[in-house]
Amino acid sequence: MILSMTGFGKAVSQLPTKKLTVEVKTLNSKQLDLNVRVPSVYRAKELDIRSLASKSIMRGKVELNLFVEVTGDDSPYTVNKEIINGYINGLKGIYDGADETEYLKMAVKFPDTVKTERKELDNDEWKEVVTIVKLALSELNDYRKTEGVSLFNELSLRVLNIADLLKEVPKYEEERVNTVRERIAKSIDDLKLNIDQNRFEQEMIFYIEKLDVTEEKVRLDHHLKYFLEEIESGESNGKKLGFISQEIGREINTLGSKSNHSQLQRIVVQMKDELEKIKEQVLNVL
Repeated sequence: MILSMTGFGKAVSQLPTKKLTVEVKTLNSKQLDLNVRVPSVYRAKELDIRSLASKSIMRGKVELNLFVEVTGDDSPYTVNKEIINGYINGLKGIYDGADETEYLKMAVKFPDTVKTERKELDNDEWKEVVTIVKLALSELNDYRKTEGVSLFNELSLRVLNIADLLKEVPKYEEERVNTVRERIAKSIDDLKLNIDQNRFEQEMIFYIEKLDVTEEKVRLDHHLKYFLEEIESGESNGKKLGFISQEIGREINTLGSKSNHSQLQRIVVQMKDELEKIKEQVLNVL
């Protein structure tokens, strides 16, 4: 069954002193375009996270974010009291007319008043990160499967619509041949030319054979069946579906160039309209 290239997945884990959240969002893209954002403490493991994501997602424009919310006494920030007191004393030496609160408000705006302690990543915490990354990716793929069902239904409908239109073509083929024959014969009569009727029939047969669309009908039918086989298979390959839709378009265009009949031209226009809808949806297939 086909999968959608767009999707969203989220997973949350509550540790004793912090809350971890992973969100993954994917959009359409010809290749894998992976953007991973993690806090600095997890930066050394970014390549591992990218590897997990790339194996699961394969293709699309991907944003993977890891958020950390401190919920306990585990803040990496501490107030540098010595620095702040030094700033306050320096301010008092310049101007001694303010109260302590005003000096404090000014002092905390200066550099180095807060110290950031860089902590090493705990192994148990990293295992939990891996777990929720996998959960978020799994939820993303479930979302893609659900969207894939909608894509499958839409693509199947459009392909079957083209197949139904193709079945209408034989109704007008004999009429089309007779119309072409009559038009050419009338043009010759209007010119009042004496012609060899045997030679005329030979040339007419040769000309009408050039307008024959049997091969185009057979190839178009084959491409439509191939397309349906691919979307019903166990693999999701949007690129292959794109190539097949190009072949479908090639046969429809040839059918249109040979139609020489108003009703057949209407059928071809309807086929092209259905094909454009197919191409739009194929862009969403993984």
